[in-house]
Amino acid sequence: MVDRSFADLSLAALYDSLHPWGPGDDFYARLVGGAAAVLDVGCGTGRLLARARAAGHRGRLVGIDPAAAMLVQARRREPGVEWVLGDLRSRVWYGEFDLVVMTGHTFQTLVTDEDVRQGLHAVRDALRAGGRFVFDTLNPAARAWEGWGPEHIREGADAEGSVAWMWQEVSYPVVGDRVTFTETYEGVRWTQPQVSRTTLRLLDPARLTRFLHEAGLTVVEQYGDWGRGPLTPAAPEIITVAERYF
Repeated sequence: MVDRSFADLSLAALYDSLHPWGPGDDFYARLVGGAAAVLDVGCGTGRLLARARAAGHRGRLVGIDPAAAMLVQARRREPGVEWVLGDLRSRVWYGEFDLVVMTGHTFQTLVTDEDVRQGLHAVRDALRAGGRFVFDTLNPAARAWEGWGPEHIREGADAEGSVAWMWQEVSYPVVGDRVTFTETYEGVRWTQPQVSRTTLRLLDPARLTRFLHEAGLTVVEQYGDWGRGPLTPAAPEIITVAERYF
C-alpha cells in the first residue's frame, strides 16, 4: 500500500519543495557518480538519478518506485533514465548493478521480517559480485520522532506556485520497533487538510547486520551522519554500506 503523500498527484508535486536537496543527497550523489550501473529503489521524484545524468553520468541508471504519482515527476524531470513502476517483488534483476541505493529512510517501510528478507534478497540478486548496497535508517536510540510535531512546519510550493504547509506528528503509540506518524498538509488548493499516514520499522545496527548477513550481504561501513561521523547512540542516522559477498 503506497502512502497517500506519494500516491496523490497534488502531494507528489510538492515533495521536492518540502524536502529540499541536502547533505544526504550529496552523500548519495557522490556514490552514484562513481558507479557504472545504479539501481535506486524507492526513487520517488527521481532527482538523484536525474542529477547524475545531468552531471554527465553515461552508465545505466534505473529508478523503481511503487507510486505512479512520484514517477510522473521523475519522467518529466529526466526522460533519459529508466523509470520502473513497481517494487523489489514485482521486478527482478540478476547481477546487473554495481550499486543499489535506498534513500530517504525508504528501507524502513519494509515493516515485517518477511518484507525485509525478500527486499534484501532481491537487492543481493540485483548486485554484481562485490557490488554495494547503501541505505539509511533512523537510529532508534536517538528517538528523533519525539521531536516531531505541528510546531515544526515546512512550507513548499508546486511547479504552478500553489503554496502548502506540512508537519509530521506521531499520533499513535510506538509499538515494538515500529513508529506510525501522520503528515498533515494544508494549502490553497484544498478546502480541508490532507492527511497521510506512514509506518516505519526501527531496527538497531545489530539486527540490521543480521538481516544483511542472512541475505548474502556484509556490512563494510556504518556512519551516524552524512559527514561520515561515528555511529553513536546520539547519532541521528544509521547509514549502512553493505557488499555482496557471494
